[in-house]
Amino acid sequence: MKYEPNFHVVLHEPEIPQNTGNIGRTCVATAAKLWLVKPLGFSMEERMVRRAGLDYWPHLEWEIAENWDDAAGHLPNRRPWYFSKKATQLYTGVTFQRGDVLVFGRETQGLPDSMIEANLDRCLRIPIREQVRSLNLSNAVAVILFEAMRQIRQNS
Repeated sequence: MKYEPNFHVVLHEPEIPQNTGNIGRTCVATAAKLWLVKPLGFSMEERMVRRAGLDYWPHLEWEIAENWDDAAGHLPNRRPWYFSKKATQLYTGVTFQRGDVLVFGRETQGLPDSMIEANLDRCLRIPIREQVRSLNLSNAVAVILFEAMRQIRQNS
């Protein structure tokens, strides 16, 4: 089932299949397309990816890109937002638009510093207490996607 995605969620080198499965389910719920940028820390045939996505996986629009340049090349006219705990700008301080690209990094290391440094004005963070190193990736994607959905519904 093809549809025009509300958003594009990019997982840059994801490592944990259960997170990817859960994010896939969230993408189905929000009509977002999921992009997976290699290398992946798992096989897409792994039972845990499919299990976390349950029976929603057949409804998911998704694509695997060989690298970031490949993924970016398929999204030439989209606004990218990069999510990192190193960012200074809060996600609540921007206005998301339908079709925006939401880029998240690996569970253990986040986005590469070079990607963050090249896009400082487009880097956003979710505020969390200093006692917590980071949110689970699937939780972070859900927070951002549902805020973005709230905004496009409010502004349409």
